[in-house]
Amino acid sequence: MASDPGGESHPLMRRQRELTSLYATAKSLTALGELDEVLRSIVRHAHDLIGTDFTYLSLVGADGRLSARASEGTISASFLAASIPADVGLGGKVLASRSPHWVRDYAAATSIAHDPDFDRVVGLEGLVALLGVPLVIRGEAVGALFAADRSVRSFQAEEIALLSAFADHAAVALDNARLYDASRTALQELRIAYRKIEEHVAVMERAQASHEALTGVVLEGGTPGDVVQLLADQLGGSVTLLDRAGVAVVRGDSAADPCRAPAGDDLAAAFRNAQRSGRCTTSVDDAGVAHSVASIRAGDSFLGALAWSRAAGGDRGVRDDMDVRTLERATHILGLLILKERAVAEASERLSGELLTELMVGSPGASAAQRTRARARNIDVDRLDLVLVADSATLSSTELSRHLHDIARDRAGLAGEHLGRAMMILPSADDDRTVEEVHRRLRRAAGAPVTVVGERAVNQDWARAFSLASRCSAVVRALGHTDLGATTARYALYAMVFDTERVRDLDRFVAGTIGPLLDYDQRRGTDLVGTLDAYYANRANVAATARALHLHVNTLLKRLDRAGELLGVDWRQEDNLELQLGLRLHRLRAVAPGPA
Repeated sequence: MASDPGGESHPLMRRQRELTSLYATAKSLTALGELDEVLRSIVRHAHDLIGTDFTYLSLVGADGRLSARASEGTISASFLAASIPADVGLGGKVLASRSPHWVRDYAAATSIAHDPDFDRVVGLEGLVALLGVPLVIRGEAVGALFAADRSVRSFQAEEIALLSAFADHAAVALDNARLYDASRTALQELRIAYRKIEEHVAVMERAQASHEALTGVVLEGGTPGDVVQLLADQLGGSVTLLDRAGVAVVRGDSAADPCRAPAGDDLAAAFRNAQRSGRCTTSVDDAGVAHSVASIRAGDSFLGALAWSRAAGGDRGVRDDMDVRTLERATHILGLLILKERAVAEASERLSGELLTELMVGSPGASAAQRTRARARNIDVDRLDLVLVADSATLSSTELSRHLHDIARDRAGLAGEHLGRAMMILPSADDDRTVEEVHRRLRRAAGAPVTVVGERAVNQDWARAFSLASRCSAVVRALGHTDLGATTARYALYAMVFDTERVRDLDRFVAGTIGPLLDYDQRRGTDLVGTLDAYYANRANVAATARALHLHVNTLLKRLDRAGELLGVDWRQEDNLELQLGLRLHRLRAVAPGPA
């Protein structure tokens, strides 16, 4: 054992000093503190008391290995990183027996099971003599406290007793530190749980307030747009109502927590997933914006979707989950509002269509009852002076009529179907501008090319105006026009075709230009009219006309010669405009409908 630093040689005096030091050390170790701080303190005090070259403490880890956790006087960094199985080495004997053990020369000792990796570390540290005492907590050996010298020596009973007594106090301090850590961890977890409860209660209160606000909107007769804006104010970010095709109908933005407007592509995939699954889906785009899309359904009918966009990430957690449920509940309310609006619109369209039909089939003018019904809809019959007919190659007349109803409501007019055609009667101060504006709005709503032809009604003769507009619309299609808005005046050149009052003028003009060809074709079953028409359609090019009619050139020339003989004209004269006009009017008369 090391010599007495104070020069004291009397055993009793030395013993008194050791006990006093042990008491003071044990008292300091019982104070609560961090586990690692307690371990370092244990080793430092043990090193001071026992007086060996170095001291270290090892604990049994969750993996069942004994690892050094603190040391005093060591010189090798790898020593603290070493670990051995808890059943080998001197530590294994100490743990198994729960009693002190020592060796004079660790490397040469045959009474212990050696670990090759630890033996290499022992060599680097210069460890020779080693004393170990157990750290026992409530009957369990949780580790060992070691005192080591770098020379061969024996350990005396007093040293063993002193280190053992210190280890007992150290075990108490270690247990206290563990309990302290466990208590502090439990307290921290309790605080976290309490904060989560507070957050959850706040979110629940917020969700309840949102639900009450949404219910209030419905009870007060609010619109889907009101619901969308309320959601944006409550949830933050941006809320968008999408129709059945995924097109944005209305959008609301939060003033306090705005979000950039979502692009169509950002919502397209989420919209399709929500439509397919019927559940709310959430995705995050490349810009870090989260989009939650919930489908709006009524039974098996898909009415559209509700999209909520906001910045992704952060600490939203429970709030986000609850807000998504608020979004889903809002879809039920919107479904009811949409169905209500649809029912009101359908009823309005039905009444509008019925009144329109009565005005169209009756004599010119409106009865007192019809005027009263019109006034109830804020419509002045005396100002309904423009009849419009809409047509499309891709949309049915029913679909077009539905869009025309929306326009008619805004313009104090009537819309519906008449004789299979989509039509509308409107007040108009400038017919050309009115037709163009209706065409532009109808095309945008329909999402496809449409034609709109207008005719002014004279003396409230809406039926005649409808007939002219319908026949002109057929002529427009025959001329190859598929996307325009115009009045019949733009096609005055062809008025004889669609104006029923000029049928005799048309007959005289056609008979005077191509009458002999028509008679000849009727008697002989030929088609000289069609041949000559094709010739002018191909810009008087014989070869092109022959290819178009699948005829040999000689056959075509014979037909053209016969036509020239019958008409008394030279078909080789390309500028025969009167003949060409007669052929075109005859062709257009075939496609224009008869008098309505």
